Amino acid sequence: MSTLTDKKINRAKKVWFTEEMLYVLLEDGREIGAPIEWFPKLRQASKEQLTNWRLNGGGIGIHWESLDEDLSVNGLLN
Repeated sequence: MSTLTDKKINRAKKVWFTEEMLYVLLEDGREIGAPIEWFPKLRQASKEQLTNWRLNGGGIGIHWESLDEDLSVNGLLN
C-alpha cells in the first residue's frame, strides 16, 4: 500500500527556455522538458517575463510573479 509519504519529492535547481520548450534541471541531475504550448500563460509571455521565475517550496515548484503562474515539478513529470 502506498501513502502520500511514499511519493518521491522531486526538486528543481534551474529553469530555462528555448523558443518552443521549457526545461527544468532537477536536483538528481535529470533534465525534463515540456512544450511551452502546453502552458497558455507561458506561451503568451515575453522573454523577460519567462526569465523572471523563482523556485518555491525548496524547488518543488516554479513561480512567475508577473504572470501569476505556478508549476509543480511533480506535475511536470506526470
